[in-house]
Amino acid sequence: MPKSYLVARRSEIEEGGRRVISCDGTEIGVFQVGGKLVAWHNECPHRSGPICQGRIYKRVTEPIDAEGKVRALAFEEGSCNIVCTWHGYEYDLKTGVNQGSDKLRLRPAKLEEKDGNVYVVV
Repeated sequence: MPKSYLVARRSEIEEGGRRVISCDGTEIGVFQVGGKLVAWHNECPHRSGPICQGRIYKRVTEPIDAEGKVRALAFEEGSCNIVCTWHGYEYDLKTGVNQGSDKLRLRPAKLEEKDGNVYVVV
C-alpha cells in the first residue's frame, strides 16, 4: 500500500530550489521548475549515481556561425538541467530526459499537495 511522506510546505520550495528526502530508504528529490513541482528518484539511470544532488543550470549549447564554426558556448533560456555528480550525465529537470539519448530518463515519483503541504507517495 502506498505511503505519503511530507516534503515541505509548498511555499518553502522556491523556484530553482530542491528538497531531497528519504522515504524509508528510498530517496526522492523534489524541485520547483517553471512554477511547477517535479519529483525524481535519486538514482541516475546511467550508473545509479545520486542525480538529485547534482548541479542545476541552463542547458549549454554551441551556437554555430554562418561558416559552420562554433563561436562560443551559450546557455539556452527556458531550459533547466541537472547533472549527475558521478559521470556528468545531464537530464532536463522538467521532463527527466537525458540530453544525449531520450532512452535514458529519470524515474518520476508521485507528488500530492494538500493543505499547503507537499507529499511524496511511494
